[in-house]
Amino acid sequence: MSVQSPGPLSSHEYDGIREYDNPTPGWWYAILTATVVFSAVYFVFWHASVAGWSIHDSWEDDQRAEYARIFGAVGQLKPDEASILAQMGNPKFMNIARATFIGNCASCHARDGGGDVGVNLCDESYKNVVKIEDLFRVITDGANGGAMPSWKNRLSDNERVILASYVASLRGTTPARAKAPEGQPIPPWPRPAAPVATPPAPK
Repeated sequence: MSVQSPGPLSSHEYDGIREYDNPTPGWWYAILTATVVFSAVYFVFWHASVAGWSIHDSWEDDQRAEYARIFGAVGQLKPDEASILAQMGNPKFMNIARATFIGNCASCHARDGGGDVGVNLCDESYKNVVKIEDLFRVITDGANGGAMPSWKNRLSDNERVILASYVASLRGTTPARAKAPEGQPIPPWPRPAAPVATPPAPK
């Protein structure tokens, strides 16, 4: 029984050992070429093209959709005293606002509102606020020549209302490191209106 030769011997030799010359198959080169082409297209689309998106973009899209679902039940919140006071007692909205505050405001005001570059939000003194609805105005329009940026193009109206409520709720809390008071002391926030009791259904 004859044994078929696996191929010609290569011309080089190592320690008296020669190997057969078995070239890499064409399909291997095809896969390598396809991988290189795919990586180039992947890099251009995801890192150099305006058409690409990131996980952060996907998260923001999902977040907007979730906010639309949550806020859909309450409609458009008014940026007035009654609405801002009322949302302070809404645990779901305050959790959303806290996440918004930590993600956007903590770099200046610290995670607990004690102040860093920005003012301390936990004491009784304010620079640009006299009434509770002024919190919404400052968040919306900014203050101090841009030192406090405007958020009207980055947060929806409802997000800014509940953020104002969350900032109002920080007043009187004890931060880890409290920045010295700035501005002037202002009167305490009004008490929220008591909810109207729903009469029992007739039996």
